[in-house]
Amino acid sequence: MNQQSKMSDAFRTAFRHHPAGVAVVTADPGDCPVALTISSLISVSATPPVIAFSLSARSNSTEPMLRAETMVVHFLRYADLDLAQLGASSGAERFGAAAPWERLSTGEPRYTGVGTWFRVRKLGLLPVEGATLVAAELLEGEVGSDGDASDIDALVYQDRRWHRLQKGVDASAHLCDLSHFL
Repeated sequence: MNQQSKMSDAFRTAFRHHPAGVAVVTADPGDCPVALTISSLISVSATPPVIAFSLSARSNSTEPMLRAETMVVHFLRYADLDLAQLGASSGAERFGAAAPWERLSTGEPRYTGVGTWFRVRKLGLLPVEGATLVAAELLEGEVGSDGDASDIDALVYQDRRWHRLQKGVDASAHLCDLSHFL
């Protein structure tokens, strides 16, 4: 096994065990709405608010996504597991009766059942082998309320499975007093 193969295997193993938040991105380049599930969403900057995510070259939704100037990024909770699975299923009808949706006044498709979402505008693209990294500026959106417990449980993807990340314990209860070291 050559060095690159060893590094690829190590990379896959490390990221398979690294939990990632789940989002669904929607767009309409003008001919048809598209959607796909991602687990590569990252925060780049708070001021101005900028995010980045990766689109796989293997997805049929990537090319239309890249043609769209604006998109909607939906932050999923465990209660949105069906939508995550829909966006990850090849060939699935993503804009039918399975998931309620609407068009924003600006034309982008938005899933109405997701409480936290942002309309974004592409700032730049970085093509890499097998994917394209998208940087995008947040334009508008909403942050869902803290409803019942299932609404605040984040959806994460780890080891090729969906998981519920529940609200954690109070971190201050586990902090040790370091003042004597100062």
